[in-house]
Amino acid sequence: MTQLKDLQTDDNSYNEALPNICDIVKHSATSCCSTKTPKKYLPILEWLPKYESSFLLQDIVAGLTVGLTTIPQAIAYGTVAGLTPQYGLYSAFMGCFVYIIFGTCKDVTVGPTAIMSLMVQTHVTASADYAILVCFLSGAVTLLMGILDLGALVQFISIPVTTGFTNAAAITIASGQINSLFGIKSPTNQFLPSWRIFFTNLNKMQRNDAILGVSTLFILLLMRKIKDIPCRYKILTKYIAMSRNALAVIIGIILCYYLSDSESLAFRVSGEIVSGLPPFRLPPFHTQVNGTEVEFSEMIQQLGASIITIPIISVLESIAVAKAFSMGKIVNASQEMVALGIANIMGSFVSSMPVTGSFTRTAINNASGVKTTLGGVITGVLVLLALAFFTQIFYYIPKATLAAIIMAAMIFMVECDRIAEIWRAKKLDAILFFITLLTCLFWTLEYGIACGIVLNMLFILYKSARPNIIITTERVENVDIAVVDVQKNLSYASAEYLKTRIMKHIIAHEHAIKKVVIKGDEIFGIDSTVALNILALKTDLNAMNCQLLCWNWQISSAGVVCRLHRDARDLFKFSKTLKEIILLDISPQSLTTIHNGIESTLIPL
Repeated sequence: MTQLKDLQTDDNSYNEALPNICDIVKHSATSCCSTKTPKKYLPILEWLPKYESSFLLQDIVAGLTVGLTTIPQAIAYGTVAGLTPQYGLYSAFMGCFVYIIFGTCKDVTVGPTAIMSLMVQTHVTASADYAILVCFLSGAVTLLMGILDLGALVQFISIPVTTGFTNAAAITIASGQINSLFGIKSPTNQFLPSWRIFFTNLNKMQRNDAILGVSTLFILLLMRKIKDIPCRYKILTKYIAMSRNALAVIIGIILCYYLSDSESLAFRVSGEIVSGLPPFRLPPFHTQVNGTEVEFSEMIQQLGASIITIPIISVLESIAVAKAFSMGKIVNASQEMVALGIANIMGSFVSSMPVTGSFTRTAINNASGVKTTLGGVITGVLVLLALAFFTQIFYYIPKATLAAIIMAAMIFMVECDRIAEIWRAKKLDAILFFITLLTCLFWTLEYGIACGIVLNMLFILYKSARPNIIITTERVENVDIAVVDVQKNLSYASAEYLKTRIMKHIIAHEHAIKKVVIKGDEIFGIDSTVALNILALKTDLNAMNCQLLCWNWQISSAGVVCRLHRDARDLFKFSKTLKEIILLDISPQSLTTIHNGIESTLIPL
């Protein structure tokens, strides 16, 4: 009763609580004109003035180390995407340069990744222009999400869904390289078709490619463990392990060059890479396929759901990488969206495919002791030098070598430990994981993660619609009472469920129950749907000679019911025990106090 009385108020208190609109405008104008605003969207203005000369050497070493991994990976991922290798290099250098200005995490390296390449691959069979256009569109969507401060949206996608997606992507990408590893020609990189082609074309396996591919894969896996070998030159083994991809490419090039003759090559190669810097031009808003002009609207139809799914996946991947290496710092998800969006938009002007944060290269960056995002400049310069001077050498990179590099990376993307953790923690989450995994594998990645997200939302809605409600029957002074304990907040989805449970309980006891008491200690807020169902329940129970009482409800929840119907004030009782409700007569003075308390909640909002 004290709580109810304390909540008495009038319309003037609401008017006093309303903020002055002039103060809001003034505060917004002051915030926009302050020095914090450009620093918020341009993090380089925050760290560059504080840059120390001692950071430079470590940033250069880290940039070079990451660059030696970026170049072979960019070439490989360009191939995975169904494009010529230079598209991967274009993506790598633009991602590096843009992120140093707009990025917030010093360790993150933005560029082409295996997942992005696979998602693009299904759309570029007709023309590479589709990859560039989806890069621009996904960048625009991501940038808009960042500007609108929608970073919190990524929290609505659960770990079982993302784990199922990343595992499916890793398995699909590795499966797509199985034919290249053994020198078998394959027109597809998809999961089932790749294995079907492999097993039906074993007689077309190339001996040289198979030997090179399998041995390279084996050596790469061994080199990953070199850093764990105890020795005096720990720093040397560490950098050898981190540079394993570059070493594999160099050895592959040397073998291909010296074992080939003027008539034929010793291995299947990736083909020529266009040398020089990429041309700076507008993204292709129309294209030609087999001599036929394709308009922008038709290209959009061809890209379909990928315009939304690719930005979502790129944001998830990039923010997950940033959080993994944030070292306790809070990751500004919205600013990461801005950085990623601008990187993709700018990349589309230099013929880039979609980019995002790379876990592998970020881990190398972190292990190399990078101090600021300036290390990305060194990586970007190294990629530009490769484009300008080494493209003729890259012609001799064997496809088997690139396939081994990709498969070695994908093996460690399959999170077996995480799968076991999800299974031990909750079996329902494991079901969600397996459904996402299988849908991604046997349908497409876009629709697979969409199915996972929708299914996850359905699980949440179902839990909301089925709160934990415990109904017990107690006998107080020869009166049978049904005590309803709602152990979760009520929402519109659970309104009908509450009513149905109570009615079934009354019918099961053959109408012997004379009072239904709904405990409201844990009901902190309801909507009009719940309130209407409470009133309907009262009417239905009255027809069965049973009284409904709401015991110790929160005032905010009681007010919603009372605003719908003033006579509903009599439903709410406030006492310490059930016995008081049944036996004690409420004096007129106490009744007036309760009514006045609830009356205060009836003031129009």
